[in-house]
Amino acid sequence: MLILELFDPAPEGYHDAKDDNSTLKMTDSRKTRLTLAHLNQLRQSHDVRKVEHEKKLEQVAKQYAVPVEGAGPAL
Repeated sequence: MLILELFDPAPEGYHDAKDDNSTLKMTDSRKTRLTLAHLNQLRQSHDVRKVEHEKKLEQVAKQYAVPVEGAGPAL
């Protein structure tokens, strides 16, 4: 979990607590079935995380890029 997830509302495609019915009990003996809705939610969340990861990589590359000559003050 990221600290940003605590303060920002979850974007579209993230896990939704009201749709979470995955809590199993001891009496549940049947296998769970994936529906097309479940698969669509998984695809959307994967796409969102992929885009976020790419943005994070861009920010890290920008932070650790070699500074341009003469761009900063001389020490």
